[in-house]
Amino acid sequence: MKALITGITGQDGSYLADLLLEKGYQVWGMVRRASTENFERIEHIKDRVTLVQADLLDQLSIIEIIRDIKPDEVYNLAAQSFVPTSWVQPVLTGEFTALGVTRMLEAIRLVDKKVKFYQASSSEMFGKVREVPQNELTPFHPRSPYGVAKVYGHWITINYRESYDIFACSGILFNHESPRRGKEFVTRKITDAAARIKLGLQKELMLGNLDAKRDWGFAGDYVRAMWLMLQQPRPDDFVIATGRNHSVREFCQAAFAHAGLDYQQYVKTDPKLVRPAEVDILLGDASKAKKELDWEPRVAFEEMVRMMVDSDLEHYRREMR
Repeated sequence: MKALITGITGQDGSYLADLLLEKGYQVWGMVRRASTENFERIEHIKDRVTLVQADLLDQLSIIEIIRDIKPDEVYNLAAQSFVPTSWVQPVLTGEFTALGVTRMLEAIRLVDKKVKFYQASSSEMFGKVREVPQNELTPFHPRSPYGVAKVYGHWITINYRESYDIFACSGILFNHESPRRGKEFVTRKITDAAARIKLGLQKELMLGNLDAKRDWGFAGDYVRAMWLMLQQPRPDDFVIATGRNHSVREFCQAAFAHAGLDYQQYVKTDPKLVRPAEVDILLGDASKAKKELDWEPRVAFEEMVRMMVDSDLEHYRREMR
């Protein structure tokens, strides 16, 4: 089996590449030409995957790699994925995160409609939630340019599935974290700060809304769900979540406690870090995925937080040595 992963250098792309290699796939990763390349997350498998240059903004480059590789499966994980940046660069976010999906689907339609396609949808599409918990039938009310772009990507995937009979699935993934999470995301910002404060490298941590609640799972569990979706007899869309949520405050408490610290002494709030339109509570109902995909999360919230703090502590201890 041959798989193409867009966004292979990101958190999810690297875990998905690990999983597919374990299953005996030949794995290609689509990367953009950049003046500084960051392959840190895939350094351990770089000699086992093939990296090809293309860009979600360039239709022809995508058509050519689909034609050249002839993949069985395409996992579209590339996007401008940081919500705060989507407020600063809303047009670029739309180009990558919304229209980029169309370009991928168009390439499949033009080259080979038998290619199976996975689209990374997001719980941010629910935004100002209409019901708790959220499932596949919950209406969307996105509260950021990123969320709006993801809604477009989600519906264009359904549209191509229904219009062109393409095996196209969307995974509506709730927040999922790991030691490979980027430091700009609040979870990694917290665990990184807990490690640095513990080792005397930092004095305090500035955050925005501590009361926002998220359904946080482990990225390694969630990429398994992506793969399972493309192994089903029929394409469909699935919510992937743990069914438990925690506030940012609780995340701070767990991370700092694991480092032997009281978060209240170090965490400060900064109004400038609060989103223009906040998403207050996300909680996913993954009943359909559990029933139809036989998928269950294996790593609990507390274990994931400990894993992230331990990884950051080890990183800075190594640096200090």
